[in-house]
Amino acid sequence: MIVSNVSLSGCAWSGGGGGGALCGAGDADGVASGRGAATLSPTGHLVVAVCLGFVGALGLLNNLLVLVLFCRYKMLRSPINMLLINISASDLLVCVLGTPFSFAASTQGRWLIGDKGCVWYGFANSLFGIVSLISLAVLSYERYSTMMGPTEADASNYRKVYLGIGLSWAYSLLWTLPPLFGWSHYGPEGPGTTCSVDWTARTTNNISYIVCLFIACLVLPFMVIVYCYSRLFHAIKQVREESKKKWAEKSFVEVSVEIKQHKTQKTHKSLTR
Repeated sequence: MIVSNVSLSGCAWSGGGGGGALCGAGDADGVASGRGAATLSPTGHLVVAVCLGFVGALGLLNNLLVLVLFCRYKMLRSPINMLLINISASDLLVCVLGTPFSFAASTQGRWLIGDKGCVWYGFANSLFGIVSLISLAVLSYERYSTMMGPTEADASNYRKVYLGIGLSWAYSLLWTLPPLFGWSHYGPEGPGTTCSVDWTARTTNNISYIVCLFIACLVLPFMVIVYCYSRLFHAIKQVREESKKKWAEKSFVEVSVEIKQHKTQKTHKSLTR
């Protein structure tokens, strides 16, 4: 659960049987933490740390490999692949600038880099995550427009792709900057080892942002992806059915011709006798 205006540096392990983390005093400005016992035990934090370490290392290696391949082989630098590079780059930034902090926090059972670090973590992860999602929506639309367009796609035209990449970053900034200026805010969530937008505050300010963020950065991209790929699948299905029909008609004609040729040859042989 996310708690607003919480000091993250005042958390310490309790010595009780629950083995959880307790957050006592606030930050240097005297803001009270208001948190009770954490929802995870030390074993739970350890399991989360192992999962984060595995996912972070795997994501770092995979996305780094993708970028190295694109840099090394020029033949891979097609317009459509530039969108894939953008997705890999944003995922790599999450692995480099986000996951290490949550991994370290999980190993210690508490947030380690203070309130400003929490805001940075929430902003960066939201920014890079939305960039990846919007890039997937742009990629689906690009595939749809290429396959369904009346003209053949120009493999040397990077303008539209660069426009889509710029749009993904600008759109993500549009929705991740407002919490830095008072429309909702970034703070700790869950057991206090990660940070994100405040999902739980019941204020009008916060609820309005969450609703707008949900619609603009999840529902709309998802609808674009579903619409584009469903139309593509429908078009592919129609082409396949037409191909099967033409093949069946062609096969019927070929069989008819063979039967007629066989009858002609048989009649010719009977006459020659």
